[in-house]
Amino acid sequence: MTSLHHRPNTALLVVDVQNDVVANAFHRDQVVANIHALVERARGQKVPVIWVQHADDNLVEGSDGWRYVSELQRLDSEPLVHKKYGDSFEDTTLESELATRAVGKLVITGAQTDACIRATLHGAFVRGYDTTLVSDAHTTEDFSSYGLPPADKVIAHTNMYWTWQGGPGRKANVDETANVDFAPANNEG
Repeated sequence: MTSLHHRPNTALLVVDVQNDVVANAFHRDQVVANIHALVERARGQKVPVIWVQHADDNLVEGSDGWRYVSELQRLDSEPLVHKKYGDSFEDTTLESELATRAVGKLVITGAQTDACIRATLHGAFVRGYDTTLVSDAHTTEDFSSYGLPPADKVIAHTNMYWTWQGGPGRKANVDETANVDFAPANNEG
């Protein structure tokens, strides 16, 4: 139950599935296929799909690397939120897009697990949203050469970590693509 009053709806958030972001991502093709399946299911259930697209000095707006992967096609009616920080809420139009649609529950997919996905999950949760991380619909590349765990371990850790999140009036959970529930948030407000 979201702590956001009068926000019963659910939205699917697709974060940064851009050419350069996922070019070397762990299980890239399967993750993109899972996101595609979720987008189609959300559209079929009239659940808003909101796209987030990152730009910075290394991911130049308008470049081929900045574009979304060809397997995922946004409809003109679906909002596109441009961002420059890890948290998709930070200095963007995301909150107003969600408020306009009375969204209190987010289903989160995309890349990269250890950066923008985690930042967006935390950003959503502290703002009062119920959050579902789709365990097999987020990914990252292998940064073990920098001393980090391999990508599969980062993904597994994030999935495990997010199952333990909780807070007053809101909940976090993790589900596989096949089990994602787009049912409205349960709030009394």
